[in-house]
Amino acid sequence: MTRRTALGAAAELLAWWVALALLWLVFISTVDTLERTVGASVAAVGALVARAGRRAVGRR
Repeated sequence: MTRRTALGAAAELLAWWVALALLWLVFISTVDTLERTVGASVAAVGALVARAGRRAVGRR
């Protein structure tokens, strides 16, 4: 993996994470430390799955 592709992958993961974390914040009613931690973790997993899915479809 070249440096350029690594930066692209990191940027894509960050973009997915931000979008999913913001969506999580929209749907919850209270924002405390536990909710932020769970939301950030779930958004990170979702970002990884979204990138993997996009790459799998893109290879066809």
